Formats: sequence, structure tokens, C-alpha cells
Amino acid sequence: MNNTNWKRTFYILWAGQAVSVLTSSVLQMALIWYLTAITQSAFILSMASLAGFLPSAVLGTVAGTLIDRMDRKTVLIVADLFIALVSLIIAAVSFYSSLPTWLVIAVLAVRSIGTAFHTPAINAVVPLIVPTEKLTKCAGYTQSLQTIGYIAGTAIAGVLYPIWSISGMVALDVAGAVIASLAVSLIRIPKPEKDAETRSDTSFWIEIKEGYSIVKQDKGVFALIWIAAAFTLLYSPINALFPLMSLDYFEGTTLQASVAEIAFSAGMIIGGIILGMCGGFKNRGIGISISIALMGVPIFISGLLPQNGFWGFAFLCVIMGIACPFYNGPVTALMQERIAADYLGRAFGLYSSAASLAMPVGLLISGFFADGIGANKWFLITGILIVFISVLCLVIPSIKNIDSNGTENK
Repeated sequence: MNNTNWKRTFYILWAGQAVSVLTSSVLQMALIWYLTAITQSAFILSMASLAGFLPSAVLGTVAGTLIDRMDRKTVLIVADLFIALVSLIIAAVSFYSSLPTWLVIAVLAVRSIGTAFHTPAINAVVPLIVPTEKLTKCAGYTQSLQTIGYIAGTAIAGVLYPIWSISGMVALDVAGAVIASLAVSLIRIPKPEKDAETRSDTSFWIEIKEGYSIVKQDKGVFALIWIAAAFTLLYSPINALFPLMSLDYFEGTTLQASVAEIAFSAGMIIGGIILGMCGGFKNRGIGISISIALMGVPIFISGLLPQNGFWGFAFLCVIMGIACPFYNGPVTALMQERIAADYLGRAFGLYSSAASLAMPVGLLISGFFADGIGANKWFLITGILIVFISVLCLVIPSIKNIDSNGTENK
């Protein structure tokens, strides 16, 4: 594709995805608020969160292998429509009676199966469209776009939830999925050069092993996957403890708790725009280490703040948010650049599974210890451990020198 064509294709693809992210966020938040209002149970909300990501985590490598076997354009369209159609079950039931809690949780779980296919597929499609040297910048803009979609979706849900039915929000979600699918259908997505070979009669399980072997051969990418798992293990509980820090430790209001969340999201938007404009650090291995440190240090400082230091905490949330795209963007771009196109589904499936499976472990550990020692002390401990991970990135040669030579770390 020439310079004009790839930009037009990328913009059409992500315009559709932006609409889908927005409408899905509206429905997702509405369902969470519905469960909150009906059950007022922390356990039910935890189960809903678990249902929202666990199927995707468990199915990651299997979904990635199927993506590499199939036409990726078809996968994107079917996954988007599948997620929306599953939601129609809620609309049909709510039309005749009140929604049972188990059904909402089940629908969240089944929607997550669609996400298990959609997320690796979109990551595997982008390098087939975007020039290699533009991947990191595009990852930055994508991060900002997704964050804006989540924020706007939450805000719209807050306005619509009191006046609309769940059925209306499902209809909105279906409309978003149709728009995203139409956008994908309008563009041409090149097929990987070895596509025909990938679709041969090779055993499905052999293909899973092949995908793992290909990723493992690139020492830098393989190390980054396990760094991501370790980082998620530590950071996912911190994200969950943000409201507890605001409401309990800083003795703030629900408005202040919202301010902290918005501050973090605003930072992510700013970071994504900066990454999109400048492309990030020249040495992405060192850049990834710095971005992890810029997450760990503010988390550590947050644990040191006095109880009247909420606004300092809000400022630190902005710094954490800015750092996020400088971690996620380069990692995504490096995988897209260094893994052969016909293995990218499996690579991103493995990446998703490793990080997602670490999440419940981290939440379980933090839930056990944080209540006993206090959220602020847990921030202190976690901040130190995250900084240790950033140092580890500099110690591992395959990560530190990942940009020095395209084949050196293989």
C-alpha cells in the first residue's frame, strides 16, 4: 500500500473500532451498575469482573491459533457481531421480566469469548496495513482512542442509565458492532504470505506448539511477554485499589474517587497522543524500562502521602496514566514487527493469556494482604516491586538491546 492508502485504511478501521468501543463501554458499565443496584454485593461484582476477562485469558492461545488459520477480516467481523448478538439475549429477557444475576454474569462471560478472538485479530491485522516504522506511533494513537472511548462510554452510560432501559443500551451496542463490521468490510486487508501454508492439514495442537516455539525463538519478545505477566500481577490489584485509596485512606468522597480515575485516564490520553506524535524512545527496550519505572515510582510515592494528600495522589495518577502508552505501545509494535505475520494471532493470544491469567492471582494476593496492612502500605510494597521489574528490563540483554539488531536476540 502507498502512503495515502495505508492511512485511509487504518483510519477507516479504527473509526469503526472507536464506535464499537464506545457502545460496548456504555453497555458494560450499565450492566455493572445494574448488578450493583440489584445485589449490592462485592462478591457478585467480583464474579462479574472475573467473567469479563477469564474466558478470554483461558482461550487466548487457542483463539490465536484459529485466527492464524482463518481469514482475519472475517474473524473481526464475526467476533464483533457475536459479542453484540449475545447481548441481545439480555434485551429479550429484560423485555419480558427482570434480569437474573446469573444471566448477566453468563452474558459477560460469553462476550469475553468474542473478545478473545477480536483483540489478537486486530493486533495481527494492523502490521498488514501499517508500515513497520509507523507501528509504534499508531499504537500510541490507538491507546488514546480506546481510552477516550472508555471514558465517553462511562459518561454516556451515566446519563442514559436512569432514563433508558437495558434493552436500549443493547440496541446501541448492536448498532456499534454493525458500524465496526461495515468499516472492516470496506477495507482491503492483505493476507500473510504464508497463509496458504498455515491452513494446511497440520494438527491444530502442533500449530499451537509452533506458535509458542516461534515466539520463544525471539528472546526479546519472549522475555517481554513474561515481564508483562509479572507487571500485570503487581499492577492489576493497584488499579482495583484506587477507589479504596481515595475513599478509605484519603477519606475522600465518591467525587474524589472519580477524579482519581479520570486523572489516570486523562494521563493515558495525553501519553498516547505524545507517543503518536513523537514515536517514543529511540531505544524501545530502555523506553519500556523507563515507562515501567514511571508507573512504579508514583505508586510508591502514593503510599508515602499523608491522609490529607489526595490532590498529590490525583497528580501522581496523571503521571501513571502518561506512562502506560509508552509501555503498551512499544511492546505491541515490537511483537508486530518481529513475529512473522502468519504467527501473530498465536503470539498475541499467548501475550493475552499470560497477562490475563496473572490478573486473578494478583487480585487474590492483594485481597489477602491489603486489608491487613492497609492500601497505602500495599502501594508502597507494589511500587518497589514494579521499579524492580523496570531494573530487570535493563539487566536482561535481549530486552535492553531489542532495537539494536533485528535478529540479534533470536
